[in-house]
Amino acid sequence: MRITIEGASAEFEHRLLQLLADHRHELTVTTDTAWDVERATVYLTSLPSNALRFARTVVEADGTADAEQLRAEFHGDLRGPTIALSRALPRGVRNRWWPEGTEAPITPQYDPDHPSWQKALAYTMRSENVPVFREAFARLSAG
Repeated sequence: MRITIEGASAEFEHRLLQLLADHRHELTVTTDTAWDVERATVYLTSLPSNALRFARTVVEADGTADAEQLRAEFHGDLRGPTIALSRALPRGVRNRWWPEGTEAPITPQYDPDHPSWQKALAYTMRSENVPVFREAFARLSAG
């Protein structure tokens, strides 16, 4: 059996998930952790301005922004925006904006030949998420 419910209240969602948890031994439950425009819009609106600008830069770079260029744009300090990006994901899980297991939309890329501590070479977004986040940015600009 497959059930799709759209537009449910947070209370309904909580009660339904509790019901599923109570019967978990009888069911196989999968959760959709993919980014969609609604989730991406909520994610972006939850970010402070510097992290929002960082995310926009990655999206505008078609999902791969060179870390050195980002460092130049952010005056050498990427800690602020990257910390804000990393904190947004668990905040969204706590607020039930997206399910646990949802992957971070922007991740650092490091030199695989040097696994010890190092600066990121780039920040990337999966190719399937780039159009989703472009649409979310378009919604934010229109609203």
